Amino acid sequence: MSKIIELKEVSKRFGERTLYDHINLCINEGECVGFVGENGSGKSVLFQLISGLLPADSGIIKVGGEVLGENRDFPENVGILINEPGYVGYCSGYQNLQMLAEIRGIVGNNEIKSTMELVGLCHKDKTPVRKYSMGMKQKLGIAQAIMEGQSIIILDEPYNALDYNTNYEITKTLERLKEEGKTLLLTSHQHGYLRKLCDTLYCIHENDIVPFTEKLQKQYFGEIREII
Repeated sequence: MSKIIELKEVSKRFGERTLYDHINLCINEGECVGFVGENGSGKSVLFQLISGLLPADSGIIKVGGEVLGENRDFPENVGILINEPGYVGYCSGYQNLQMLAEIRGIVGNNEIKSTMELVGLCHKDKTPVRKYSMGMKQKLGIAQAIMEGQSIIILDEPYNALDYNTNYEITKTLERLKEEGKTLLLTSHQHGYLRKLCDTLYCIHENDIVPFTEKLQKQYFGEIREII
């Protein structure tokens, strides 16, 4: 497998607080990687660094063979769900995805419709996004992250605010993306889903990214229940 994401001696600080201190990370093409950690440990910040939304204070971040901040500020072919995307509240989910798709002009209405169906949304639903439940907004966020067929998918808490049945649907969607050879980066407080999906699990620990060992599991989170 070829390397698709590399972090070399990357540091990130916010004022007097050091969040990452000379971290190194390598992710191979087609790998599904999960990240766990306490609230505020830096999971979302890590994804923002990799997607070019935040600059590193030092070190090198390379995505798809290109150095961020040198060859380009934002990596190509990356779908992102970090926090809640900014939607036009009075428009439907389908209309919002249409507007987003027009920016790059890569996909048309058929791809948007099939992606919405994939995550359990109906393109015919005229409900404005401002009236969406948190779960529906989460589904829409996942849809916008994957609708253009990106090779790298970065999803921060994709299971947030979803019920059990929807969790199952999203898991099946992510399994399908894995089968298609997509590179997936995921975080979730529902670690059982990460264990089910991911090839590798890391923990944000003491300003570093380390393998998620059983010792760290018990130290931070106790026993993890398996997801069926």
